[in-house]
Amino acid sequence: MRDRGPSDTARPALSRRSRKPRLRLHLQVASRAFRAPTSVQIRRWARSALKRPGEITVRIVGAAEARQLNRRYRGRDYAANVLSFPYALSRGLVQGDIVLCAPVIAREARAQSKTLEAHFAHLTVHALLHLQGLRHFRRRDAAQMEALEKRLLAKLGYPDPYDDDSG
Repeated sequence: MRDRGPSDTARPALSRRSRKPRLRLHLQVASRAFRAPTSVQIRRWARSALKRPGEITVRIVGAAEARQLNRRYRGRDYAANVLSFPYALSRGLVQGDIVLCAPVIAREARAQSKTLEAHFAHLTVHALLHLQGLRHFRRRDAAQMEALEKRLLAKLGYPDPYDDDSG
């Protein structure tokens, strides 16, 4: 397991107009099976979705660890592409862990004819929205969350993640 940047903290922007919420990001890469996104990429994706300051750990894992976590915390016996573990929102700070399963994400990207980068970006944004309390249990909530994901990813230069022809 590699931990990229133990104090990998974003500096506040200089101008008020471009100021984004402060983000303290911890990246752990526990799977070497696939080329993992860099901390710069993940920071960019996370900051696009973050509405408040945050302290987030992103862990990129293999299928065995993703399956174990999904079984333990969600009662589902398969490797999920992404898992979000929000902590209590304290003092307006978004805190939580995101687990991205590299082999599942790579398989899905290939099957959906998407780039690996675009799929990692989508799932990172998706997980950040969950850490901030957004859910998609009801159809209406899912539609609102998907619309927000599409807008955020478009601003980042990625295609619509829900379009079957996106790449």
